[in-house]
Amino acid sequence: MSVEVAQIVARAMGLGKHVNGSCGGLTILAGLDLEIYSGEAVAILGASGSGKSTLLGLLAGLDDATSGEVWLCGQQISTLDEDGRAELRAGRVGFVFQNFQLLPTLTARENIQLPLELTGHPYAAQCADEALERVGLSARAGHYPRQLSGGEQQRVAIARAYAPRPAVLFADEPTGNLDQVTGEQIIDLLLDLRQNAALATALVLVTHDLRLAERCDRRLAMEQGRLRAL
Repeated sequence: MSVEVAQIVARAMGLGKHVNGSCGGLTILAGLDLEIYSGEAVAILGASGSGKSTLLGLLAGLDDATSGEVWLCGQQISTLDEDGRAELRAGRVGFVFQNFQLLPTLTARENIQLPLELTGHPYAAQCADEALERVGLSARAGHYPRQLSGGEQQRVAIARAYAPRPAVLFADEPTGNLDQVTGEQIIDLLLDLRQNAALATALVLVTHDLRLAERCDRRLAMEQGRLRAL
């Protein structure tokens, strides 16, 4: 295997997604090709409903393609059942969403610690505390989501995503529910953590935020089910 191929953490080849509805069929993705390399930040832009979030779900193995293939961390997703996909994602794939998706009955520390424990991480508590320190929230470790601001909740979500040191992190509109100042802080945090040489995590962002996109290594636009470079 060449060095270039070894650095690819996610790959889509001829990826297609077609759905049937009451008004007929709809093609969301049409023969899309994409390669994501370790350590790079890629922004995917496009109009609402253009298929950006669908693409993230397919790359992460959360949804099934109609045609084409997806490879994630060296494995072909279509050859795995649901349990196999979950095992592949555990510790290798992180997610950040615009609505945070924190468990309301768990503290900030527990929201980070629980996924680590579920994957058998031997130092889950220590890792959770270190992750909170990296995002500047050590003093809020015992607070519940309802006691945190939107920006703080997103910081916890980012800490949770980065804590297991994933190979790739998918972020779907991570600044979408935040004001401009807080959004810029989250952008700084995402990119600063990604640049940590010890992680070399690939970052794939779906965003409408041009400020965020401009700071990524690559910018791609989703148009008519395909991607083009910007």
